[in-house]
Amino acid sequence: MKMMELAGRSDVVAVGQGTWRMGERASERQREVRALREGIALGLNLIDTAEMYGEGGSEEVVGEAIAGQRDQIVLVSKVYPHHAGRDSLPQACERSLRRLGTDHLDLYLLHWPGSYPLEETVEAFERLREAGKIRHWGVSNFDTDAMSALAGSHCACNQVLYNLEQRGIEFDLLPWCQQQAMPVMAYCPVGQGMGLLHHPGLLGVAARYDVSPAQIALAWLLAQGVMAIPKAVGARHILENSAAASLELAPEDLQSLDLWFPPPSRKQPLAIV
Repeated sequence: MKMMELAGRSDVVAVGQGTWRMGERASERQREVRALREGIALGLNLIDTAEMYGEGGSEEVVGEAIAGQRDQIVLVSKVYPHHAGRDSLPQACERSLRRLGTDHLDLYLLHWPGSYPLEETVEAFERLREAGKIRHWGVSNFDTDAMSALAGSHCACNQVLYNLEQRGIEFDLLPWCQQQAMPVMAYCPVGQGMGLLHHPGLLGVAARYDVSPAQIALAWLLAQGVMAIPKAVGARHILENSAAASLELAPEDLQSLDLWFPPPSRKQPLAIV
């Protein structure tokens, strides 16, 4: 499995487990818990959640899934921008820790830029880090200009929408992060809806490897030096995600994907979901 460095660890599997839309329906809770545990058993040791997901429901699902094996997990959560103030951010963090059943987060992200001054949010993050409530902090949905304001800080990650259909970050944001040796985490890594997974170009490459198109989409992201956090609840998808972490694409297949999904030739607005 391909490993990357994140939150002070070098053993983080580059394909993690996303949890968007988990914790929204009580009838699905045990299925979601079971899915996360199956992923952990397969070595997927990065789990990403947020207080926004299910208004805390996702964090509760994750907390149940990691009970008894917290030390194996690189745990990431995100704070609402309207909770990112000097006083409100520590309170939001405590609520997340309580729902997750842990005493610390490995990585705590500002979900998107908000109205609080960035300096105030960074100060609050640093105080949480000094108190041992979080090990590292970072951001999500930050474009190049916003990231430049964090140059020289302890920002440890930028999580953005990135996949074969949405390659805009390659023009300037991804190179900037890579120059700063800052990990980038891709959400919606296999696209939104099913359009990408039915694309003939992607299907053709998948057929050559005898794998699913989703696995090719994930392997392509890893080839860009980016981590991916797909959500999976079904057993087959979990197995596919795990196997994708070991899939390497040949240069000619990467070139083929570039023809089907051209990289950007100019600056594009940051795609956000």
